Amino acid sequence: MSRIRSLPCNALTLTPLARAIRFGLCATFVTGAFIPLVPALAQTPAATGSAPAPAEANLQTITIKASSSGNATTEGTGSYTTEAASTATGLSLSLRETPQSVTVVTRERLDDQALGNIKEVIDQTTGVLAQEVDSARFGFKARGFDITNLQVDGVASTWEGAWAAGQHATDTALFDRVEVVRGATGLLTGAGNPSAAINMVRKRANSKVFAGEVSVGVGTDNERNAMVDLSAPINAEGTVRGRVVGSLRKKDSFRAGAEDDASLFYGTVAADLTPATTLTVGASMQTNDPRKPTWGGLPSWYTDGTPTGFDSEASTAANWTRFKSENKVVFTELSHLLDNDWKLRGIAQHSETTADAKLLYLFGTLDRTTGLGLSAWPGYYLTSRKQDDLALQATGPFSAFGRKHEVSIGFQHSRQAFVANARDAAAWPTVGNFFQWTGDSPEPAWGPVVPYESYDTTQTGFYGVTRLTLADPLKLILGARASEYKRDGMAYGGTAYGYKHNKVTPYAGLIYDINDTYSAFASYASIFNPQEERDRFGNYLDPIEGESKELGLKAEYLGGRLNAGLTLFQIDQDNLAQPDTGQLVPGTNPPSQAYRPAQGTRSRGFEVDVSGEVAPGLNLSVGWAQFKAEDAAGETVNPSHPRKVLKLFSTYRFPGAWNRLVLGGGVNWVSSHYGEGIAPSGAIDRITQPSYTLLNLMARYEFNPATSLQLNIDNATDERYYSQIGFFSQYAWAEPRSVLLTLKHRF
Repeated sequence: MSRIRSLPCNALTLTPLARAIRFGLCATFVTGAFIPLVPALAQTPAATGSAPAPAEANLQTITIKASSSGNATTEGTGSYTTEAASTATGLSLSLRETPQSVTVVTRERLDDQALGNIKEVIDQTTGVLAQEVDSARFGFKARGFDITNLQVDGVASTWEGAWAAGQHATDTALFDRVEVVRGATGLLTGAGNPSAAINMVRKRANSKVFAGEVSVGVGTDNERNAMVDLSAPINAEGTVRGRVVGSLRKKDSFRAGAEDDASLFYGTVAADLTPATTLTVGASMQTNDPRKPTWGGLPSWYTDGTPTGFDSEASTAANWTRFKSENKVVFTELSHLLDNDWKLRGIAQHSETTADAKLLYLFGTLDRTTGLGLSAWPGYYLTSRKQDDLALQATGPFSAFGRKHEVSIGFQHSRQAFVANARDAAAWPTVGNFFQWTGDSPEPAWGPVVPYESYDTTQTGFYGVTRLTLADPLKLILGARASEYKRDGMAYGGTAYGYKHNKVTPYAGLIYDINDTYSAFASYASIFNPQEERDRFGNYLDPIEGESKELGLKAEYLGGRLNAGLTLFQIDQDNLAQPDTGQLVPGTNPPSQAYRPAQGTRSRGFEVDVSGEVAPGLNLSVGWAQFKAEDAAGETVNPSHPRKVLKLFSTYRFPGAWNRLVLGGGVNWVSSHYGEGIAPSGAIDRITQPSYTLLNLMARYEFNPATSLQLNIDNATDERYYSQIGFFSQYAWAEPRSVLLTLKHRF
């Protein structure tokens, strides 16, 4: 099971004309219902400035004014929105000016919801999902497709669920914010799926005075965590500044006997070489060490065809299993502002991710009476992923035809070397009666290290994008990227392979300012994605060709403190990998799932996203996303991806004498969905997850402007639901109710 992949991409077919008309009417109705709602919420004394600020407020009130050159930094603002984001186009634009569906999870929201890693961020972000592969690996999804890269400061790292090594557990203590752009992002990322780009933006050494915070926390499952974040000037003038961030977390698991240790260190220095030139260098290291992790899930059926229904504490892991991973990054960035407002920026980065995984996979079908029927497959894998990146960008204004415009040009080069080695077990453990399984199984003797799989991937791209002011209310964004993607590798069994693709991915967006509050937009973006999936004959599938189209409305209230958007989207793809249920790739050991290329797939839906300050002291983030995905034959693809998801969270700071108290809460509602597996009869059967609702609660009391105590309760009603269904005919339970108490002090 070393090549257990994350749940495959989703897709959809061309819909009949009547269905398209119905979709348009539906969207028109939603637009009409949505747009009047937000201004009604925003009509408060804050809109006129007549309400005084709460006395002794801990956080300074910041007025955010959107502009195409706004400050995107979110820490210290106390806001659930931002002035600007650049992940979609490379231009620093407000959310209203960006012709795609964008969500920014700010530092304030990360802290309010105690979102400690990227998987937890995805769980709370509009239009994106995290689904378990096994307890140490998660895959991310959007609009029915896999998200195939994570970005840090705009530099993308490609990874696959099969060889994930702690990416989902990336510690958010490192970041100022997380920008999520849904749809195709080929202009800046090159290869990938038309799903989403997740850009994690690092904290910077910006402070010219000593500042920082420390926190300690305790929670359910014996969780203990600590974090320190300190900034200070290094010279008297403050032209050289430093920042260090460190965190530790130890936690047991709701699964029997499992635990996880994680640590992060990040250090960065920024030096103003001249008033217009800044050099930044930094390094980070994160270690994740899950003990007794599962490999795969629980068996779905008994031999008589009835579902197993194990408790959430059940685990297939052995006591000796572990999945230790380490990620190291060093980077340098040089930025220079020219006299004509042009900005030059260069980034060089080197990253290394290693994993040491000793795992045990249990498979088979259980006898309901005896508990017999499962076999054990031990695996020991040593992986290394090294990546070198270089990115150069020039951005600035120009004048033509009596109007001012913007342009950005850039070059990106990335080389990644991945190596997976293995050690074979001398003997396989026996399982016996699984009802009595505790994981107390002897560790097998391991053979020598042997090559398992490897590849080198090189991607080079040149891009250009311009924002043209056609008229005062009308802006046109045009861009394109020329990419070369090359991979040479060695598959399991020693089979060499290689391919090279040259693609041009265009981008176009049109934004019309209806008035000072509302804008309408339309956009087109394309992307391509080479695939690692193979069919039942052992052949690699052809690259995915994808494009996305969006149409929507954006709104900006209260001087930019509240942003809202409604987006209709359609994504078309060919060659999309879908599980060829019941078929395996020949010659793979352990066996790998075979896939088939689905043609004419289409995902169509809409998203509503609102974030910011609705009223004095009231922060809100609410998102609704839904889609329909079929292939050309009208068959549903990736049915394990929920089609409708609501995510809402809000906090309120009480006024007057109670202003030290902040209460928050929210709900996540997920529609019913299902996975497919092979039942004992040999037929394809479904594992269904009914719709469910999660309730999340938060309370914070500030003893003074520097010290606070915060309580977070996730899944407060202890809802029982799956985190994975149908993958290799198995399932896994999601985390039950969790409680975290955090004491924080700011300097």
